[in-house]
Amino acid sequence: MKIKRVIITGGAGFLGSHLCDHFLRAGAEVVCLDDFSTGSPHNLERWSPQDGLTIVRADVSEGIDVGGDVDAVLHFASAASPPAYLSRPLETMRAGSLGTFHALDLARDKGARFVLASTSETYGDPSVHPQSESYWGNVNPIGPRSVYDEAKRFAEALTMAYRRTHGVNTSIVRIFNTFGPRMSGDDGRAIPAFITQALAGKPLTVAGDGMQTRSFCYVDDLVTGIVGMLRSDLAGPVNLGNPQETTILAMAQTIRDLAGSASRIVFVDRPVDDPELRCPDITAARTQLGWAPRTPVEEGLMHTLDWFRAPAASRSRGQGMPAAVPFN
Repeated sequence: MKIKRVIITGGAGFLGSHLCDHFLRAGAEVVCLDDFSTGSPHNLERWSPQDGLTIVRADVSEGIDVGGDVDAVLHFASAASPPAYLSRPLETMRAGSLGTFHALDLARDKGARFVLASTSETYGDPSVHPQSESYWGNVNPIGPRSVYDEAKRFAEALTMAYRRTHGVNTSIVRIFNTFGPRMSGDDGRAIPAFITQALAGKPLTVAGDGMQTRSFCYVDDLVTGIVGMLRSDLAGPVNLGNPQETTILAMAQTIRDLAGSASRIVFVDRPVDDPELRCPDITAARTQLGWAPRTPVEEGLMHTLDWFRAPAASRSRGQGMPAAVPFN
């Protein structure tokens, strides 16, 4: 599948900006749509319009209007960290509902391949472990986290409805915990929080007793999986994540050791509906995409630590930053 022009909603965010990097390096034209509520144009400062990048300031829940041919639409516009979606509950639900409608309409109008960024949160606090795509989940539909969980579950249902009703060439990836450079240290997710605390010599705050598990995938591997899904003819959903499971407490200890920090570990209250277990069954990705993560977690953590150690100016500022153009 030749990708000459791709639309990435949420393209200035953590995952979206790494996807923009991939396609720009491959010589494609990239249109990044982002309202910058959680993303930043600084994540794309290395690129210019001459490189093929257009950044459009836009709230995709209000509509999408992009002229010209489009080969692919990647819908990644959503707050993803708990503090972000808990502080913007209605915006999160609009991105998952209206934003998905508009992104699917664009793909339908352009005859483009569509990839929905869904999440392991569709499985909720699972009673099946590890989680395979056939598991329907155990989600609290009215709890505080439901604004994100149910928005993604609705987006999946809508994506399949467009596929069945309109014949749109859609696909769904369920993304498990991902980490790497460009994460915000204050976004509430475990790895950037622990790194920021360890480098500052502050206590590492572990929720509950830290025995809840997660499975962490380095961002470069995730991008490879997403691109593989885009280039396939699979509808999905397909889990993308690292089946290497670890406790949150063990992750805090690992990061403290890698950072050479003397920070102590303190235990804080656990969030409402925080899942006890999280680990992907990636059999489908292995057999149907030929994909599995390759970066050892500690190697990915060292890359991420190096990025956080860099001076703030070199991480968030630069010359030739592409300007965001107004939405039209």
